[in-house]
Amino acid sequence: MINMSTECLTARPYALLFQALANTSRMQILIFLRNNGSSSVSQICNGLGLEQTQVSHNLKCLTFCGLVTAERRGKLRIYSLNSSTMFSLFEIADRHIREYANNLCVCEQLER
Repeated sequence: MINMSTECLTARPYALLFQALANTSRMQILIFLRNNGSSSVSQICNGLGLEQTQVSHNLKCLTFCGLVTAERRGKLRIYSLNSSTMFSLFEIADRHIREYANNLCVCEQLER
């Protein structure tokens, strides 16, 4: 059994983690890193067509949540998926969407 503090046994950290994942820009960044591997902010901006401030802000959130790791290479910070968890999480989500929720590809209900 995992030894977690009493604060982590509440719904709050789970809700915040899923809230981080529920943001479209952050999910675009995660998928970009999944498909392209380790990347700098400018590579992510160029690949997604997003502004640098938006990407940097979202990377800060993703790093804080432990979904992304950052390492310094010279003057650049290079971002990568947390390989311990994110590839498994993507596999589970891919399987779930494919087997149980393919209708999410055309969902308008949750977009409101």
